[in-house]
Amino acid sequence: MNTLQSLQQTIGAMNLPALLTVGIMTMAGLYVGKITKYIKLPSIIGFMLVGVLLGPSLFNLISEHMQSKLSFITEVALSFVAISIGLELKMTTLKQQGIGIVIIIITESLLAFTIVSLTVYWFTADLPLSLIFGAIAPASAPAGTVAIIQEYKARGSLTKALYSVVGFDDGLGIIIFGFAAAIAKSLVGQATGEAPESFLTLLTPPLLEVALSLLVGVLISLLFVFLARRLSSKRDLFILLVASVFIVAGLSSVLHLSLILTNMIVGFMIVNTQANSLLKKIEGELSNVMPLLFVLFFVLAGANLHVAALPSLGLLGVIYIISRSLGLAGGASLGAIIGRAEPKIQKYLGLGILSQAGVAIGLALIVKQDFSELGQWGAEIGSTVITTVTATSIFFELIGPILTKFGLQKAGEITLTQEK
Repeated sequence: MNTLQSLQQTIGAMNLPALLTVGIMTMAGLYVGKITKYIKLPSIIGFMLVGVLLGPSLFNLISEHMQSKLSFITEVALSFVAISIGLELKMTTLKQQGIGIVIIIITESLLAFTIVSLTVYWFTADLPLSLIFGAIAPASAPAGTVAIIQEYKARGSLTKALYSVVGFDDGLGIIIFGFAAAIAKSLVGQATGEAPESFLTLLTPPLLEVALSLLVGVLISLLFVFLARRLSSKRDLFILLVASVFIVAGLSSVLHLSLILTNMIVGFMIVNTQANSLLKKIEGELSNVMPLLFVLFFVLAGANLHVAALPSLGLLGVIYIISRSLGLAGGASLGAIIGRAEPKIQKYLGLGILSQAGVAIGLALIVKQDFSELGQWGAEIGSTVITTVTATSIFFELIGPILTKFGLQKAGEITLTQEK
């Protein structure tokens, strides 16, 4: 046993209290984030670096057991990110963006699916595996994009377009995955002699997930609106919002709904039904808590990025990275051109939607679980997908925020004053 492994086991065996670990994460994240911002990198890169250092990749202070104990922080942070996205999606803004934003969301998702599927099939000649990789490609990680926008106080048409795209493409991504996974599972089942379920049966879960996410989001938002009208203080409104977010997160877990989509619908309903005075109170309170949530979320995200997985990336991983990047960026640009969006949206929108992590890994885990029941071929597909997606997520999580900042700078929506 080498020195590093011995140190990891020793620290992991210390079994530090969760609150002490969270305190260390927060303090280290704060100051390393300041250092990375000083060298013109986004703070969240520093947060993730702290996670990598404190996680199983190095010191193991945030062990896998500790990550499991603190997993609720990730759910809470993603819920607030989704609420923040929803609160930016005013109908007046969406009408200004017009049909163009819908075209962008469809083209970037479908082109990413198509290009990744074709390139992976060219490399592997495995159609089910290709469909699965293509289906996972559109899944994005909105937390990184939102964190950059809020950290640098970005404002403008590109920023508004980013909020819309990273918000709504989650629902479309789930539907694309449902279709593609159903076809892939049917193909593997037929080839291995396993009796596959009917296509309609395989397709029902993702469609039901999206429909129920929309329904629960609307119902909780109506409850919030009803109760909020009877409150006046900012403190009470924020407590009510936190309670609503927790309820949505809990229901999403119990009912297997999209955490991001459901919370985003709550924010969307609130911003389009409430007076500006109430919205300003909510946004003011959110602006105080979001920086802390970003620190904790990205430190934990960094702890989940197992650097040891990078050697397993291989040529398939490189092909996936290149084809997904081309598909998303090219699809966003093509959609913006077709939708006659502003030139800066045509040029830079694709740079802000490349982050990929939690949702993609979650879909990969579903594949591993579902396909393991379909003989050796299914098991190999599951293993290949989870290994490759985990390794490539490290790349996308690190490069995504940097490219988002670059795109917003080039579009003139981050000024030098905002960078300080």
